[in-house]
Amino acid sequence: MVFSSFEFLCIFLPVLCIVYAILPSIRWKNGLLIIGSLLFYAYGEPVYVLLMIGSSLVHYLLAMEISKSASAKNPLLALDVILSLVVLGLFKYTGMIVTTINQIAHSNIPVPAIVMPIGISFFTFQSMSYVIDVYRERVEVQTNFFKVLLYISFFPQLIAGPIVKYRDISKEIDERHTDAQQVMQGLQRFIIGLSKKVLISNTVGQVADHIFAAQASSINGVTAWLAAISYLLQIYYDFSGYSDMAIGLGQVFGFHFRENFDHPYDATCIRDFWRKWHISLSSWFKDYVYIPLGGNRKGKVRTAINKLIVFFLTGLWHGANWTFVVWGLFHGCFLMLEEFVPKLQKLPRVVAHIYSLVVVTVGFVIFRADTLAQGWMFIRKMFSDFSMSAAGNSLAMQQMTPWFIFILVIAVLCAAPVNSLVKGIRSKMTEGSKGLAVCGTIKSVFTLVLLLWCMIRLSGNAYNPFIYFRF
Repeated sequence: MVFSSFEFLCIFLPVLCIVYAILPSIRWKNGLLIIGSLLFYAYGEPVYVLLMIGSSLVHYLLAMEISKSASAKNPLLALDVILSLVVLGLFKYTGMIVTTINQIAHSNIPVPAIVMPIGISFFTFQSMSYVIDVYRERVEVQTNFFKVLLYISFFPQLIAGPIVKYRDISKEIDERHTDAQQVMQGLQRFIIGLSKKVLISNTVGQVADHIFAAQASSINGVTAWLAAISYLLQIYYDFSGYSDMAIGLGQVFGFHFRENFDHPYDATCIRDFWRKWHISLSSWFKDYVYIPLGGNRKGKVRTAINKLIVFFLTGLWHGANWTFVVWGLFHGCFLMLEEFVPKLQKLPRVVAHIYSLVVVTVGFVIFRADTLAQGWMFIRKMFSDFSMSAAGNSLAMQQMTPWFIFILVIAVLCAAPVNSLVKGIRSKMTEGSKGLAVCGTIKSVFTLVLLLWCMIRLSGNAYNPFIYFRF
């Protein structure tokens, strides 16, 4: 089940909210959220619900044992990490490994037809972070299995993040309060995210998909740039839209997740980009990989190597294709470059912004490509093919519908820090003032219009993918 589906919007969410509001105690509410989350996951992955429950039970038991035994905590943690990586590797990377062996050895080993559980990378990392934090004594072990299961399976962030650390919501699992204002704010945040996904990401995504699926002979520099920019916007509004929906739904049920995006396309270097993009994943790798490797405490060379290792793993985390690995290493190389050439982080703002956007755009071409060869073909066309061929121009013009141009302009404008500007204006208004009340009314009407617009678009458009569901 996806958030931008009629089943979720018209049946699952309203019923869950009504029953949740009726239930008297936090214990019953937590039980409802567990049942609802398992049903939500079972709608698309009925078999793998058992895998997720079993995985949660193993992490729960190992965390319990780690908290009891100081002498055995190291091997127990190693066991937890190994089991997690084996399960993740089995379901996610078996096909990639076999295919690579076949290509290198010119063999013909059958590629197993293993269906990857939706969101396995997200809930595996979440589970591992809980056990590692218990090991480090950063959180107290949770003795109630069902509370651990709620933490791991909670449906808003289950299949596409953000990756939530147990210490950030442990108190809210035990005790939380919601009121009408908080629920309204959560629903408004959800609708904003839904609009990003349905109105913007789906629109530009169709253009990106169409061009990336075209024959190489019909692509020139203009068409390649159109595809690259379309995908740059698609992935941002797809993923940040999902994060907004997850954060908003969490707020509806009394949970407060950390922000996952902070206008990443406003970054002035690649280091700055990764402070603003997929913040929960960056934070996870920083806490559990980068700092244990030594972080930036052992000189520039070691720091650069640590960053390259982290971004190799970041690319691998995203998918079982060498395009993702190369994308991660591509970013890692620019982070290494910025480590050794500090002036790259001190360029004039306009130049720095262009540098960051070009690097990120080229990186996402590699990320989006089906193969490394296709990615290289697009990059080569972007920077060397200015032939203005008839086939390429025709393909580009076919995409330039009035609706696409309108959405493209909106997408570019909204990628800027618009929220910060609005919050700045609202912060200058006093509590209870007429201006603040007017702003609240405008926001309510605006989000209602967006919701209706989304429903209309969904009713007439079957194109509704979520990019990060496959991770």
